[in-house]
Amino acid sequence: MKSEIKTALVFGVVIAAAIGGLSIVFSSLDEQPGSTTGNLINIDKSGLKKAPKLVGISHHLNIAPEELTEKIKDSVVLYDIWTYSCINCIRTLPYITAWNDKYADDGLLIIGIHSPEFEFEKDLANVEMAVDKHGIIYPVVMDNEWETWEAFENRYWPRKYIADHEGYIRYDHIGEGAYKETEDVIQALLAERATSLGLQIASAKPLVEIEEFDHSSFRTPELYFGYKFAFGRNNLGSSEGFSPGNVVTYSEPDELQLHKFYPVGTWRNTTDSMLLESDTGAVKLLYNAKQVNIVASGSAKIELFLDGQPLPVQYHGTDLTESNVLSVDEPGLYNIIDRDVSSSHMLELKIDGNGLEMFTFTFG
Repeated sequence: MKSEIKTALVFGVVIAAAIGGLSIVFSSLDEQPGSTTGNLINIDKSGLKKAPKLVGISHHLNIAPEELTEKIKDSVVLYDIWTYSCINCIRTLPYITAWNDKYADDGLLIIGIHSPEFEFEKDLANVEMAVDKHGIIYPVVMDNEWETWEAFENRYWPRKYIADHEGYIRYDHIGEGAYKETEDVIQALLAERATSLGLQIASAKPLVEIEEFDHSSFRTPELYFGYKFAFGRNNLGSSEGFSPGNVVTYSEPDELQLHKFYPVGTWRNTTDSMLLESDTGAVKLLYNAKQVNIVASGSAKIELFLDGQPLPVQYHGTDLTESNVLSVDEPGLYNIIDRDVSSSHMLELKIDGNGLEMFTFTFG
């Protein structure tokens, strides 16, 4: 027993040093994309919480439920709470998949807890498509009713919790960033596990090196089209405003205000989106950022204009064709503008095809 306590103390010191200096922050990801909370500094486990059970799961991907329950035992578990149309979540996935490739054989189990923001993210086929697109081979569970989200007392996407091999939560990070610190914790907890279980301790491995996305210091916040989602942070600039559950014809705006969006045409207002009901329509906004993304579904062709001119090819996002057209054919996130520097511009989306559903703009 004394030997185990001594080992725990040694590795506790290592882990505390690895993540020392990170502050406890609770704030919106738009303002702090890399905040960290509940860091591993307390070696006395009597003061630590255990990871809750996975509850209310509608589907298991890449693993059977019984197998997942068995694998959690004696594993260091990284719980990644995410949703597939969240740009902050998507930017973390290359690191998480790399950690899975690197440490799965050493006792690390990664579990993606997919807690949806929008209704279309509850669809099994959509999540399966996203899992395949991002090369995710570790277990993913669909937490469609947020029961596991609530069990973790979570409020953010993405969020990573790491539990040691005894199930105690030893690390907690909100948002993007802190990849080096997170991997340091993974290595230290795997070493602690090996010592406790009498396994051979592998030598420390070089950390994963992936270029981290560099956020604009001043950028437009996320803009929601759904009246429920926009409550308390309304960025709809049109004089017609929101009309819950109703169809509204939005007129051309006389002028644009920064960080506000302006739909044009006939749109149905829903809780989490606006649905275009006229054959054509548009969305205009004045924004500041270097990257622009939309979350959309339905079927439509969208042509982009920047400051009144077709979007230059060198600014095309990854989902645009060379002819400056975005084809929306499946529900999800689309990158439409990608630049090296942040600046202010007037953006117009000219839409051909009723039935397009717009959920949000996000910026980088």
